[in-house]
Amino acid sequence: MDEPLSRPPARLPHPELRPAGDLLRAGRAHDRAGRLDDAVAAYEKAVQIGETSGERAVLVEAQRRLGVVHYRRNNPVEAKELCRKSYYGALAMGDLILAGEALNSLGGFEFEAGHMVAARTTYEKALELAFSSEELRGRIEQNLGSIATLHGDYALALTHYQRSLEAFSEAMDERGCALAYHNLGLISTHQGDLEAAEQHYTRSATIAARFGDVHLQGLCNLNHAEVCHSRQQYGDALRRAEVALDIFEQLGARMDKSAAYKVIGMVFRDTGRPVLAEQRLRASVDLAMETGWVLGQAESSRELARLHQMVGRNQDALVLLNSAHQLFKGIEARVELVDVSKKMGTLEETFLAVVREWGLSIESSDPYTFGHCERVATYAVAVAEALGLDDMQKTTLRLGAYLHDVGKVRVPHEILNKPGRLTDDEFEQMKLHTIHGVELLAGVEFPWDLKPLIRWHHEKLDGTGYPDRLRGDEIPLGAQVICIVDVFDALTTTRSYRPAMTREVSLAELERCRKWWRPDVFQAFMSSVGAPGWQDRAPAVV
Repeated sequence: MDEPLSRPPARLPHPELRPAGDLLRAGRAHDRAGRLDDAVAAYEKAVQIGETSGERAVLVEAQRRLGVVHYRRNNPVEAKELCRKSYYGALAMGDLILAGEALNSLGGFEFEAGHMVAARTTYEKALELAFSSEELRGRIEQNLGSIATLHGDYALALTHYQRSLEAFSEAMDERGCALAYHNLGLISTHQGDLEAAEQHYTRSATIAARFGDVHLQGLCNLNHAEVCHSRQQYGDALRRAEVALDIFEQLGARMDKSAAYKVIGMVFRDTGRPVLAEQRLRASVDLAMETGWVLGQAESSRELARLHQMVGRNQDALVLLNSAHQLFKGIEARVELVDVSKKMGTLEETFLAVVREWGLSIESSDPYTFGHCERVATYAVAVAEALGLDDMQKTTLRLGAYLHDVGKVRVPHEILNKPGRLTDDEFEQMKLHTIHGVELLAGVEFPWDLKPLIRWHHEKLDGTGYPDRLRGDEIPLGAQVICIVDVFDALTTTRSYRPAMTREVSLAELERCRKWWRPDVFQAFMSSVGAPGWQDRAPAVV
C-alpha cells in the first residue's frame, strides 16, 4: 500500500458548509425513508454547494451518496462515475475515511454485478483506509461477510459479521448493529439454525423500525419469509414476502422486488397454485434480467423449472434448467469466490430428476420395457467408470440413457408391443424413433451433449446400424456405450416377442456380435456389467 496520507490541518468552515451538511443529513433521511427523488434533490444541491464553496469534504461525500442512490435506481454508469470522483477527491484532500467510504460503495456495485473478485479486492482496499472509523470498518466487514457467504465459507462469513457487530457496537451505531443482526440471520439460515435466524431478523427489524430504515425492514421481512417457507409456514411466508414487496415497490428497488417475487412464487408453487406461481416466478426472472442480477436470474429460473417439473411440463423445465445452468457457469467462470458449485450440484440433480421422470413416463405404458431406462443408465455409468471417463462424461451418459428411447412416443403402440416379428415396413417405422427423439428435443438445449447419444445409440462399428449407418470413429463413444448396454438389457428381459435370455446366453450373444462395438467399449462392458457377480454389487442410479 502507498504511504498513508495524513489529514489536513483543521480549517474554519465556509459559511455555506452548515447548510450543505444539513442537506446531506436531509438527503440521508429521505434515502432511508425511501423518498429517493427528495434524496437526489438534496444530494445534488449539496454537490453544487460543495463545488461553489470549495468545501471538498462536502463535495466528495455528496457525490458518493448521490452515486449510491443512482445505482439503486438502475443507473450504474453514472453511479460509478460519481463514486470514483468522490474517491479521488477524498485522496486529493488527504481524507482516508471518505476515500474508504467511496471504495466501499464501488465494491458494493461490483458485488451486485456479480464481479466478486473485484468486489473483495475493493473492499479490502477500503478496509485498509478505515482504521480510524469503527462505523466504516463495520460496514466493510459485513460486505466481506456477504462475499464469504456466497463462497459457502460460512465460518469466515460468521467471523466477518461478528467483527462487524463489534465495530458497530464500539461506534454505538445502532443502525449498523441492525445490519449486522440481519446478516447473522442470513448465516444462521444457511447453517440450518432457523430459530436463531428468526431471532436475528426480528432484532434487526425492530431497530430498523425505530430508526425509520424502511429498506432494511423490507430485507428482514423478505429473509424471514424464506425461513417461514423452509418451515412450511406458508401463510406467514406469504404475508412477510408481500410486505417486503410493497416496501421495495415504494423504494423502486427492482432487484429486491425480484427476490420478493421469487419467494412469493415458491409459496404459491408449494401450496398448489401453479398459475399464480408461474406469474410471480416469471416476474422475478424478468426483473433480475432487467437489473443485470445474474445470480437472481439463475435462482429464479431454477425455481420456475421446478414448478414446470411438478406439473409435468418436462421440456419447459429442461429449457429453464439449461438457462440456469449457463448462468451459474457464467458466474463460476467470472468469479472464483462465488459458491456456485453447490448450486450447480443441486441444479444437476434437478436436471436428472426431470429427465429420469420423463424417461420413466414414456416407458410406463409398456409392461415389457418398464424399468429399461433405469437399468440402461445403471449399466452405462458402470461401463463409463471402467473406461475411466470423467464426471461430466458420466453425467452425459446417465442422462442420455434416460432419454435414448424418447422418440418411441411417436411409434405406433401396436408396433411397439407386437408379439411377433416385425415386418420390414414396421421395422423401418421402429428405426425412426432415433430421429423422432432428436426432433422432440429440438427446442431443448442441454449443458451436456445428449442428442448424438439419442440419434446414434443404434449405430454399429461395422456400419450396419441405423439411422445414418455410421462406421468406426464416426460414432461417438457415448453412443457406443449406450448401444452395448441397451442390447444387453433387451436380451436379458422379457419382451412382447420373446422370453428373457439367461445372463450367460446373453453374454455369449454379445461376444458373437462384438464387431458392433469398439474393443475398449466391449472390454469395459465385460469387465464391469459382464463380469461374474456384477449384479450383486451394481451401484444404484441416483
